[in-house]
Amino acid sequence: PVIDMAVAIRDLSACKKERESASALLKGPGTHYTVEKYDLVLWLEEALYFSMITTYAQGFALLYRASKEYQYQLMPGKIAKIWRGGCIIRSTLLDTIYTAYNNEPGLSNLLLDKQLAQQLMESQNGIRKIVQIGAQTGLPVPAMMASLAYFDSYRSEWLPANLLQAQRDFFGAHTYQRNDRDGIFHTQWN
Repeated sequence: PVIDMAVAIRDLSACKKERESASALLKGPGTHYTVEKYDLVLWLEEALYFSMITTYAQGFALLYRASKEYQYQLMPGKIAKIWRGGCIIRSTLLDTIYTAYNNEPGLSNLLLDKQLAQQLMESQNGIRKIVQIGAQTGLPVPAMMASLAYFDSYRSEWLPANLLQAQRDFFGAHTYQRNDRDGIFHTQWN
């Protein structure tokens, strides 16, 4: 989701003239948010770190699934080490990622690594604050919002996909499953 959002926002940034017109027509909340500079800087640091971890987790999870599906035999730890050594996305966080895959080579998602999970838990307050401030003031922080949504979705044992299933069934008779009984269902929606 974060990678997708980054691409979508990059595309939107190219629409400068449209955004100028929209800014005259579409008004946001106009809310001013007062916060201590120290707190804001701390929250921004935590939010950025949180977003970096979840973005790497999403990217490496894609590599994991592709490797499994197409038998690429990718070695995520080595990929992290190569990227750390000179790729445009190098980061000291890649050292932690390398260690995570060294400790557990079959790790399907970095969010399941105990050290990274702890770092996410410690930095989640910051991203929640920054997303809240962004939403309240109308300041777009879409990648951070997507990072937080990914984290909250990934850590959730149950997701509200029933609404999506109902919409798909309504529009295209795609059927749905229920929580209270086995089987595949379709409803004639009125």
